[in-house]
Amino acid sequence: MWLKISHCFSLFYALKKVTSALISVFHKENLEPLLEVLQQHKVQLYSTGGTQQYLEDLGYSVIAVESLTGYPSILGGRVKTLHPKVFGGILYRSEVETDQAELAQYEIPGFDLVVVDLYPFAQTLASGAPASEIIEKIDIGGISLIRAAAKNHREVAIVASQAQHQQVAEWLKEGAGHLRPEQRLHLAAAAFQVSAHYDSSIFQYFNAQVEKPVLAFQPSLSQGQALRYGENPHQAGVYYGDLDALFAQLHGKALSYNNLVDVDAALALLAEFEETAFVIIKHTNACGLATAAQPREAYLKALAGDPVSAFGGVIATNCPVDMPTAEALNSLFFEILIAPDFALRLLPFCKARKTGFYSVKKWPCLYRKASKLFSTG
Repeated sequence: MWLKISHCFSLFYALKKVTSALISVFHKENLEPLLEVLQQHKVQLYSTGGTQQYLEDLGYSVIAVESLTGYPSILGGRVKTLHPKVFGGILYRSEVETDQAELAQYEIPGFDLVVVDLYPFAQTLASGAPASEIIEKIDIGGISLIRAAAKNHREVAIVASQAQHQQVAEWLKEGAGHLRPEQRLHLAAAAFQVSAHYDSSIFQYFNAQVEKPVLAFQPSLSQGQALRYGENPHQAGVYYGDLDALFAQLHGKALSYNNLVDVDAALALLAEFEETAFVIIKHTNACGLATAAQPREAYLKALAGDPVSAFGGVIATNCPVDMPTAEALNSLFFEILIAPDFALRLLPFCKARKTGFYSVKKWPCLYRKASKLFSTG
């Protein structure tokens, strides 16, 4: 009982009211909802450069970082926030007396919230910009602020992506201006992911230019979509990539890890054929594969290959599904049906079943794009 009370007290004590925020962002979209909440709770804002001007143009009262540090932005903006009065206010520990004494001695304000994002390195590289411009998009101050605030998440909340602005605004509303320790921990984890993904892009850029590349496999896939479950029902599954760019789901449950593995196998087989073809897959094994002049005929020939094992399988075809084919399919239970298109009058038929119906957007090389993007937890 005492342990439970002590734990609850610890969580309560770790609630942190946000009273000051350092904001320095390249992307200013979606920032206003967060700013409105900060203003409602009378949070003191600190900023620099273009962000400071943006905030002041919106009518917010801002303390310039330059007035805090006593130094202007120098070297064409390369050095703005790299100063002990900034990083001391992020890395302090409230339970360490010497930290508090030094903050007071050097007149360093403590920050409770850091909102920062990074120069668009990957986007600049993809645009074909010259090397000089690409190099200038390697963020130094921003990445340092992110790492410092994430390291000290017990004291400071870090918002490292504009995609988080709305979520943090909602948390502050729910918490009456406070952030819980688990929320700060979540933000810290997300911040280190941002940092790792950013550095991975820079490493790959430099490594591609050297005579003897560093032998390191360092990919970073930041776009993940949770699946219904992993290889087994008790496991988690995640698809890394833009699943919505590959399929349009017309009806049915979300895909599972095993569904995607079977889909991958089915599309790999279908890619070998130009003529009308149907394939039925169960646990990555082909139960049937056939070609014919008409879709219905191709399906029935494929089903005849192993009609028992076809039950509960994944079916894919490289041709639009028409009503005669749908009527033939209706006698079999299957998990997924994938086709490049479905006749409009089939939609009522689709919605009458629990089966998943998916239209392929990228055909016929989908399997080559997707085969290495599956992961289980």
